Amino acid sequence: MLKPLPQSPIVTDGFSAARGSVLTPAGLGLFRRFMIFVGPGYLVATGYMDPGNWATALAAGSEFGMRLLFVAVLSSLMAIVLQALSARLAFGANLDLAQACRAHLPRRVTIFLWLTQEAAILATDLAEVIGTAIGLELLFGLPLWLGALFTALDVGLILAFERFGFRKLEGFVISLLIVISCCFAAQLALARPDWAEAARGLLPSSDIATNPKMLYLALGILGATVMPHNLFLHSGIVQTRAVAPDISARREAIRFALADSALALLFAMVINGAILVLAAATFFAHDHKEVATIADAYRLIAPVLGAPLAAKLFAIALIACGLNSSLTATLAGQLIMDGFVRMRLSPAGRRLITRALTITPAVVTTLIAGEDAVSRLLVLSQVALSFALPFAILPLVFFTGSRRIMGPFVAARATTLLAGAIGVGITLLNVKLIYDSVFG
Repeated sequence: MLKPLPQSPIVTDGFSAARGSVLTPAGLGLFRRFMIFVGPGYLVATGYMDPGNWATALAAGSEFGMRLLFVAVLSSLMAIVLQALSARLAFGANLDLAQACRAHLPRRVTIFLWLTQEAAILATDLAEVIGTAIGLELLFGLPLWLGALFTALDVGLILAFERFGFRKLEGFVISLLIVISCCFAAQLALARPDWAEAARGLLPSSDIATNPKMLYLALGILGATVMPHNLFLHSGIVQTRAVAPDISARREAIRFALADSALALLFAMVINGAILVLAAATFFAHDHKEVATIADAYRLIAPVLGAPLAAKLFAIALIACGLNSSLTATLAGQLIMDGFVRMRLSPAGRRLITRALTITPAVVTTLIAGEDAVSRLLVLSQVALSFALPFAILPLVFFTGSRRIMGPFVAARATTLLAGAIGVGITLLNVKLIYDSVFG
């Protein structure tokens, strides 16, 4: 059996039990070795199709048709570049991103970065609470506030997978991804979108620079697709694979992790595009541009398509997305807390605290301002994620581009420049959004 890499002295015991827990028997062929590394990419991919993504994609597709499809594709391609660096950091420096920040940055900077990423986790969890509650309301008729309270029960899933092991968690997540993809395939078959129009939507639109609403939704798609906590998550969970300490084994591990994440994120890109295409084909094409919420979409999808099954599949996929995102956000939050400040909480304890902080505003907003306000809160949470992105991207680019930190596994100069350009581009888009919000 291959032995795991020696543990970094700053690794805490919050996640360390899972590190190196998935072993690679000697003598396996190339394909079977690769299959052992398949899994973490799909956990990361769940963050790219969470309920917040639904809200922004539905709003974009219903109001602008296919014109923002290129943003969904571009965001996924950006994600592949960034997640590749995240996996490289894990095997090249034997650190996850939070640990690297603590080890190589000044303490004040580390604390600031920790707070931004904790805020991003809360924004992510808020989207999951609202999205899952809406799914429960649509499918079972539960009041939205009661559905939000029910989401706290997912802590039972966390406890179960703590007991049964990391590979079982990956299998559960992949199973739900299959359910989600089947639901969308059926809905698209019923909607019969104009695929020629979808192909035109892959071309960039200049309107994004002059239309503040389009820019707002584009940033929402970006925040829902390239999620900051996924960079921390990926750099931690790939280390569940046991890798020999020699350079050749670690290079192979990096290649396998990159392939796993690229395939998983291409799958997520298809799902993201399917949500937007479904909204464009169902609502924009039938002059229902006023669709502003997930609940609106559910109520309209059956009469517009003439198929009640489409609405049920819509709600089932939404709940599956919420469950998957809950599990992976909990793992990310645990890694962030462990790595930045060495605060040790069990996954279930972490889940209860985070969920309590996000259920409260969801329930209060529902009771006081109604469902429309909750849906606007959902879109706003995704835009908030885009503001946290630079504070995850820029440290990642710095670490993986440093030969002092990465040694022979340092990222290629072209990759570093591309990832840096992605971080700068996102930051400039955020500045423009603030300017448009204040002055126009």
